[in-house]
Amino acid sequence: MPITIVNSIASWFLKKRIHQMELFIKYPNEVQNELLRSLINKARNTEIGKKYDFAGISNYETFAQRVPLHSYEEYEANIERSRLGENNIFWPTPIKLFAKSSGTTNAKSKFIPVSDDSLENCHYATGKDLLCMYLNNNPESQLFTGKSLRLGGSKEIYRDNGTSYGDLSAILIDNMPFWAEFSSTPSSEVSLMSDWEIKMQAIVDETLMENVTSLAGVPSWMLVLLNNVLETRGKGNLFEVWPNLEVYFHGGVNFDPYAQQYHNLLPKADFRYYEIYNASEGFFACQDQNDADGLLLMLDYGIFYEFIPMDAYGTASEKVIPLSEVEIGANYAVVITTNAGLWRYKIGDTIRFTSISPHRIKVSGRTKHHINVFGEELIIENTDKALKMASQVTGYEIVEYTAAPIFMKGKEKGAHEWIIEFKTPPQNLDVFTMELDFALQQLNSDYEAKRFNNMTLNMPTVHPARKGLFYDWLKKRDKLGGQHKIPRLSNKRTYLEELLKM
Repeated sequence: MPITIVNSIASWFLKKRIHQMELFIKYPNEVQNELLRSLINKARNTEIGKKYDFAGISNYETFAQRVPLHSYEEYEANIERSRLGENNIFWPTPIKLFAKSSGTTNAKSKFIPVSDDSLENCHYATGKDLLCMYLNNNPESQLFTGKSLRLGGSKEIYRDNGTSYGDLSAILIDNMPFWAEFSSTPSSEVSLMSDWEIKMQAIVDETLMENVTSLAGVPSWMLVLLNNVLETRGKGNLFEVWPNLEVYFHGGVNFDPYAQQYHNLLPKADFRYYEIYNASEGFFACQDQNDADGLLLMLDYGIFYEFIPMDAYGTASEKVIPLSEVEIGANYAVVITTNAGLWRYKIGDTIRFTSISPHRIKVSGRTKHHINVFGEELIIENTDKALKMASQVTGYEIVEYTAAPIFMKGKEKGAHEWIIEFKTPPQNLDVFTMELDFALQQLNSDYEAKRFNNMTLNMPTVHPARKGLFYDWLKKRDKLGGQHKIPRLSNKRTYLEELLKM
C-alpha cells in the first residue's frame, strides 16, 4: 500500500479520534459516570449482576455501597468456572481468552479475563491511539515507510475447554488485525516462539534487513534484544543498523533506570520515547505529548476508575474515591471496573496525578512492593529516581536492582540492603552508596527523618551483582521475556536472599 494512502487513512482516523479524546478531557467525570452506567446495565443479568442487584443501581454512590472491593484471590473461583466454559458469570458475552500473569513475584499464576469488548475497545484501541498521538505531535513522521519491531512475551497460547490462555502480548499478537501484522516485524510465528533465547536470535535474524522505524516492548527485555542486534552486526549504535528509526513505544516497567543505556544506543537528540501504562487487566494511560512528564488517563476504554489514598491503605480509615475527588501529588492505589467483568478490582499498582485538567498520571509503584519496615515509606518511584540521580553524579550505568530491609537485632539499627547490577563494576562503591543515600533523602522526607544522625536507619549496604545475575534468576524461575520483571522492593528478604546465594 503506497505510503501516501496510508498517511491519508491515518490522518482521517487521527482527526476523528482526537475529537473523541477532547470529549473525555473536557468532561472526564461525565464520561466516567456514563461508562459506569453502561457497564452495570450490560451486566445486570449476569450472576454477579443479580447478586448485587445491578438493576437497582443508578449512580456511583449506590454502586460503591453495594459492590465490595475484590482482590484476585476473591475472584479466582469465578474465573476458574469461566475458564472451564461457564458463561454469564461476571460478563454477559462468553470469555474465551485469559491473560496468564504471575505478577512480579508471585509464583502462582493468575488468569485475567479478556473479553471481546476489552480486546477491541481497550487493548487494540491503545495501539491505534498511541499512533494517533504520536503522529499528531510529529506531523513530519515517516513511521509508515517502515515497520515496527515488536517484542512480546515468549509463551505459547494454550487451549483447553474451549478457552485459551497465555501471556497477554502473545494473545494480542495471536489475535491482531491484518493491518497490524502487515506493519510489524518479526512475523507472528517468530514472535510466539516459546523458547526465549532461541526466539531472541530468530528476531535478530529476521529484522536486521528490515527498515525498522519504531520499537515497541518492555525496556528491560528490549535492551537485551538491541544489544544482541549491535553485537551481531558489529555496530556502535542502532542508527547504523536502522537509519530511519524514530521512536520507541515502551511500557511495563519504569523507564528511568534504563534511560542512559538507551540514550547510548540511540544517540540522537530528536529521537522520541513514548510511554504506555498497561497490565494484563487492560491499558490505562498513554503519553499524549512529546517529552511529557505524565501519561493521559484514557477514560473511554471501557474501564471505570476508583482510587484508594495510600496514606490510609489497608487501615481502618481506608476510603475509596472516584476520579472527581483525586488530588495532584497524592499517592493512590488503583481500583478498576472493566468491560471484561472485573468489578471494583484492586490491580496492585500505585499512581499519582501530575495534572487533573486533563488527568495525567505517573506510575509510582506497587501496593505490595515497597519498604516500610521502619516507617520510611520507600516506594519504587523514589528508588528509580534516586538511582538515576546517583548514576548521573557518578557516571555508573545501572542494569537492574532490588532492595530489602536489614532488620534490627538487639541494639543494632536497621538499614536497607541493595543488590545492583552495574554495566561496569563501580571503582568506588562507597561514593555511589553515599550519592544514592543522599538522593533518597532528597526525594523522601520519611526516609530522611529515619536516616537523620542514623537515628533509625544506618547507611545502606550495596552489593554489586555479577553480570547476568538477575537474568539468570528470572531464567531459573521460567520468567524470561514478556511482562516479567525484577521485584524492585520488598518488606521481606526472600528475593534478596535467593539472589545473594546465586
